[in-house]
Amino acid sequence: MSPILVRPVREQLEHDRVIRLLQAKYKRKFEVAINPGNEQNASVLVGTSPWFPDLVLYSQERSRKLAGTVEVETAESVNNLEAMSQWKTFAQQRAPFHLYVPASSIDTARRMATDFQIPVAEIWAYSAFGDQLRFTLVHRSPASEVKPAARPAAPAEPKPRPAAAKPAAAPRPAATPPRAPAPARAGLANGRARGARPATTTRAARRTASASAKTPRKAAAPARGGAKAPAVRRVAAKKPAARAQK
Repeated sequence: MSPILVRPVREQLEHDRVIRLLQAKYKRKFEVAINPGNEQNASVLVGTSPWFPDLVLYSQERSRKLAGTVEVETAESVNNLEAMSQWKTFAQQRAPFHLYVPASSIDTARRMATDFQIPVAEIWAYSAFGDQLRFTLVHRSPASEVKPAARPAAPAEPKPRPAAAKPAAAPRPAATPPRAPAPARAGLANGRARGARPATTTRAARRTASASAKTPRKAAAPARGGAKAPAVRRVAAKKPAARAQK
């Protein structure tokens, strides 16, 4: 618990008002739990002891990981005891530590953070303008900035593949000139010139000739003049015999 056990009523009302305004501010990026006044709604463990900062920031993921702690001070609570007790304890957490102080206590808060070597991520000054409160960032540690938990990146859209280049059409072959007719054979040309029959007729004649050569030829009929010659010879042969008998 804070060494400042009792605040003046006016400062306590201002303190709780700042806490509720910061709750609306951080709610855009974090889940926020607050401990205004003597309430103990959310805590952080330091060793085995629970501590109750004014605001506790959680990531918006299901794990609700601790993302930061915020402490709001008034003019009376910016002192060495508060710095050594709460500021240093919250700054030792892995999550960043934010400090809000009145605009009149900026120099004092910076000096104490430097003297006690308290790594404060951000120091803000708040001031009242009528019914409104304004917040001004006066210090930010580049190594301890509060960042919301990184959300998983959306899958990148597949890039359209470039259309495959069509293969160039092969050049058409040049038109070949008509071939000259083959020269006819000498015999064929001569045969055609003499009116010879086509090759098919010649082949048929050859087949017929070969068939006739295989079959036995019949005896040729005797010629007319040759038939009488043997008879005359026979008669002539018989005459001498008759003459001899006489």
